[in-house]
Amino acid sequence: QVQLVESGGGLVQAGGSLRLSCAASGRTFSSYNMGWFRQAPGKEREFVGGILWSGGVTYYADFVKGRFTISRDNAKNTVYLQMNSLKVEDTAVYYCAAGAGGQLSSTINSYDYWGQGTRVTVSS
Repeated sequence: QVQLVESGGGLVQAGGSLRLSCAASGRTFSSYNMGWFRQAPGKEREFVGGILWSGGVTYYADFVKGRFTISRDNAKNTVYLQMNSLKVEDTAVYYCAAGAGGQLSSTINSYDYWGQGTRVTVSS
């Protein structure tokens, strides 16, 4: 069982930066692949990026490549999403998710545990 708690969301102007954190409980955090997803009002939840359990591999959606960076600290049971050059269209609730082993995936069904989300609002 893994419990996830996101933090770090807020209001930021376009072009600004935010860093989201996702703190996990449980001693097996280091064995889970971690993903970040987002859901904008009226839209479906979409994959933002993910990081392999070891931290050695990351994978990003095309719309965030070069702007967002995912990292993890297994000693702290925490995964991060650094968001730079934010755009108004990045406004959404951001969720972290944990998926047990295997290949890194962008599909929602590959993740077993989800946080409650943190809201990011980017103003123009």
